[in-house]
Amino acid sequence: MKFDIKALALTAGLIWGGAMLVVTSANLIWPGYGQSFLDVIASIYPGFRPGAGISSVIVGTIYGVVDAAIGGAIFGWLYNLFAKI
Repeated sequence: MKFDIKALALTAGLIWGGAMLVVTSANLIWPGYGQSFLDVIASIYPGFRPGAGISSVIVGTIYGVVDAAIGGAIFGWLYNLFAKI
């Protein structure tokens, strides 16, 4: 069985981007929500500042989509590579 790399990349990107959208939006509505999680993410994604307004939601979501899409593509490629063995 092989993974469709494009489908895996898109799926991973949408799921992680959606999670970032939900958590950063909830943090704006309820300050302090997911703060520890967002602090860790802010240490990984340059320019992302949790709680800084709607721009933080947009930046976090874009970072999440791109990061997970790349990770999903690499995972799928490696899986297909090792599945041949």
